[in-house]
Amino acid sequence: MTDVQKRNLMKLAALTAVGAAALAGCSKTEAPAPAPAPAAAASAPAAKPEPVKVAWAYVGPVGDGGWTYAHDNARKAVEKEFGDKVQTSFVEKVPEGADAERVFRDLVQQGNKMIFGTTFGYMEPMLKVAADNPNVKFEHATGYKTAPNMNVYDSRTYEGAYMAGVIAGKMTKTNTLGVVGSVPIPEVIRNINSFTLGAQSVNPKIKTKVVWVGDWFNPPKETEAATSLINGGADVLMQNTDSSAVLQTAEKMGKRAFGWDSDMSSYGPKAHLGSAVINWAPYYIKAVRSLLDNTWKAEPNKTWWGVKEGAIDFVSVAADVPDEAKKKLDEVKAGLKDGSLVIWKGPITDNTGKVVVEKDKAADDAFLGGINFYVKGVEGKVPGGDKK
Repeated sequence: MTDVQKRNLMKLAALTAVGAAALAGCSKTEAPAPAPAPAAAASAPAAKPEPVKVAWAYVGPVGDGGWTYAHDNARKAVEKEFGDKVQTSFVEKVPEGADAERVFRDLVQQGNKMIFGTTFGYMEPMLKVAADNPNVKFEHATGYKTAPNMNVYDSRTYEGAYMAGVIAGKMTKTNTLGVVGSVPIPEVIRNINSFTLGAQSVNPKIKTKVVWVGDWFNPPKETEAATSLINGGADVLMQNTDSSAVLQTAEKMGKRAFGWDSDMSSYGPKAHLGSAVINWAPYYIKAVRSLLDNTWKAEPNKTWWGVKEGAIDFVSVAADVPDEAKKKLDEVKAGLKDGSLVIWKGPITDNTGKVVVEKDKAADDAFLGGINFYVKGVEGKVPGGDKK
């Protein structure tokens, strides 16, 4: 074999070895690339807090056009103010007494954290339920007893009654006014008297007749009482009851009357002289806000708001009311707002001639809260039955 042939064989062997090595390398299983690290899990959204449950108990139907209607409008204002932070509910036509206690206990079982009771006669039942449920906040309208978890709130409805009296004193032709009363408690007696004082401030000849119906919402009885007052000579009527029956009766009998608690102008457009209205929304919003931010506290005295705080107003004055009377009404409203007018300032006498508020002295809230007499000009005697 020549040298050239030997060299060719060596080259071939070398190339064969390289090829074999290459083929061996290609036959190896390629190690998989390391898996990418899992992406960090997106943080889960925080659970939305459950709405706080707040409930109202009403003595009448929400469609009464007056007292309960005003409370329910304020409940709706709470919903609008706090949105999905609260869940509100109500029970209407809850009688005062044992039934009220049952309703309050049921509202607690439903998980309500604040319960509003909107009539005087709920006071004792609410106190009992509050004592058994210290973690629930109770709010009672128009009463006078409090507890560590129960406050009392009210509106100065007598300011609205006084303003109505100013208009009545100017509009009456017989100088005889009529009032349909619900139950003879200080709140109602105070309103009758304030209505009379307002009328006498513009017309000293005024006298006022009263018929009691013994109920807050009883349209048939209210109608009967209004008819009796008109037949007895009253040509301008006011009521401290919850329906529009008195205004509607005045409309049918060609006399004049007022809306009470809410704007009732649509119920008797020809009879309507104006409405003394209550706006409960400012207080309800304040109370619920304190529940939500954990600042609610027990108050030793009731919260009593009026014109000054935006809780009382007199609206929808009739077009035929003289400008003189409208001007006087504006003055009264401004005086109540800035505190320059004090309705219960002496000398004031009762209808037996006894001085009940001395000259130049102003009655305090304790006095106003216990009124059980008629002022001069109101006929008859305060019923001596159960004052609750």
